[in-house]
Amino acid sequence: MTSSRRFKDHFSDVAAAYAAHRPSYPPALVDFLARLSPARRLAWDSGCGSGQLSVLLAGRFARVVATDASREQIALAAVHPKVEYQCASAEASGLPDGVADLATAAQAVHWFDLPAYYAEVRRVVRPGGIVAPISYGVVTADAGLDAVIQPFYRNVLASYWPPERRHVDDGYRSLPFPFAELDAPAFEIRLEWRLADLAGYVGTWSAVWALEQAEGPGPFATFRRALAGVWGSAVVRTVRWPLALRVGRV
Repeated sequence: MTSSRRFKDHFSDVAAAYAAHRPSYPPALVDFLARLSPARRLAWDSGCGSGQLSVLLAGRFARVVATDASREQIALAAVHPKVEYQCASAEASGLPDGVADLATAAQAVHWFDLPAYYAEVRRVVRPGGIVAPISYGVVTADAGLDAVIQPFYRNVLASYWPPERRHVDDGYRSLPFPFAELDAPAFEIRLEWRLADLAGYVGTWSAVWALEQAEGPGPFATFRRALAGVWGSAVVRTVRWPLALRVGRV
């Protein structure tokens, strides 16, 4: 880690599950960001986790530097010849001045020290470049599955979500964003998942880990049984996440 400040680490202990179960992002999102960028030489993806967005950026940018303060996450990140992973905090990336055309942070910026991160964005991103914090909301499927997922998310886990989670719930609208903001279209993640995929994904939530530390595996096991009970006979079901993003020009 390049910063002496201890980062808010909710995911190192579940890095393998995170790499296995966290969803990727729609290619249309990367296409949109690439079109806005002044060039496509380098994208900096901070808080990259297992590289879900990083590898997609590599399809449109000549080079991607993906940073995360968690060594465990970096160790399990998806390998791509154009993605260079570095263990570094979002607030102290180690990148040279004015080198990036695009700075992204996917499902991560709410954990950052925002003033320090924004200062780092202004240092690393060339004038006219793009900054784009991205998040996705609660997974949704059909009415039966949602009737299990939503109460678990909002009621059972209520006291276990870190306070920063409120920024995800409001689509990042409450975050300060000191850049010239640009309009962005609506995007969603849409996947065809098996029951095990959905249950495994929910198991990566930071609040689930906190719940199990406090109350043991019982509550999550109850949730999994309820989910299986309404899944039905389909092998796969369509699951969706609405994306929220703030897009600005540096």
